[in-house]
Amino acid sequence: MDVAIIGASMTQFGQRDGWVRDLLTEAGEACLADAGVPRADVEHIYVANMASGEFEGQTGLMNALAHDMGLLGAYAERVDNTSGTGGAGVFEAWQSVASGASDCTLLVGGEKMTHRTTAESTDVIASLTHPVEYKHGATLPSFAGLTARHYLERFDAPRESLAEVAVKNHANGTLNPNAQFQREIDVETALDSPVIADPLRLYDFCPVTDGGAALLLCPADRAEEYTDDFLRVTGVAGATDTHVVHEREDPTVMKGVVESGEQAFRMAGWDRDDVDIAELHDMFTILEFLQLEGLGFADQGTAWRMASEGTTARDGDLPVNTSGGLKSKGHPLGASGVAQVVELYRQIRGEAGARQVEADRGLACNVGGFGNCVVTTLVEGVRA
Repeated sequence: MDVAIIGASMTQFGQRDGWVRDLLTEAGEACLADAGVPRADVEHIYVANMASGEFEGQTGLMNALAHDMGLLGAYAERVDNTSGTGGAGVFEAWQSVASGASDCTLLVGGEKMTHRTTAESTDVIASLTHPVEYKHGATLPSFAGLTARHYLERFDAPRESLAEVAVKNHANGTLNPNAQFQREIDVETALDSPVIADPLRLYDFCPVTDGGAALLLCPADRAEEYTDDFLRVTGVAGATDTHVVHEREDPTVMKGVVESGEQAFRMAGWDRDDVDIAELHDMFTILEFLQLEGLGFADQGTAWRMASEGTTARDGDLPVNTSGGLKSKGHPLGASGVAQVVELYRQIRGEAGARQVEADRGLACNVGGFGNCVVTTLVEGVRA
């Protein structure tokens, strides 16, 4: 069964008052209002959240959200796929409708993180690594630094190319009123910032963030009952890679990205040239290159040229992370993959304001861990 997205919302990202339940409710209510769908129509609720137990000591979020939004009677479930939780939520919500189990599914993703220190947040996120890696202090930033060094040296890529990703995404973020960072930077600023995991510096990393985002899905053949302008999910697929990062044959290839992308494109019947806009998981700047290559938009070792030549700029041939990406928009773990699709929804419907580009078809790639698990989603606009 074809599946439509008929509503979307995103809270302000950044340092927020309240708790994750508040953020989820805010996003969920705004999504229903955007779609104009009555509460009684919602049959399934999926809550994408990685670590509310670790961050807040709060579990049972799915039941709490059903209560807080007055959606009692609906089936509710929590989804966790580490930092790829939001994308997994999209996959689960799509499955609930595509299978015929639900005629109206609400997906809400959210995380509350900023009340914990950076060290505490890093430790929570690092717990997704293999126990042997965790025992030796390996964190996702350390994997990013090692991979970035290998990539730059192996493919003779200039260090400035990573800074150009940060500059691009910060510029896009200034045009997104819900983004956490609202100021532009230049290459010099990025290169002069403190080293975090050599060769990566402060501006190569996304921030710790609070926020929520939501989507409302229904069968495509019923979407016109609610709206004459919606998105159709044409392809969605998930895949995994090795849990132990150093066991990979090539550290610059994320097989989860490759396999999920190939499956999603095959399902949609699209070529790469059919994609007008992409939201990629730039938790670290190096990941934008690895995903562009893994998804087939660039040959291995060449994606850095897309940043340097302006191909991925807002006015380029393939705009990437017009929302500001995780880098500027922020990365509230459970919300990030949902917010990627929210950006595609806004862009394709022509509702992106100052950052608007011309787009009818879009791609979102949400990465869990350091490529341990990945969900790729393809959507296209439908106007009745």
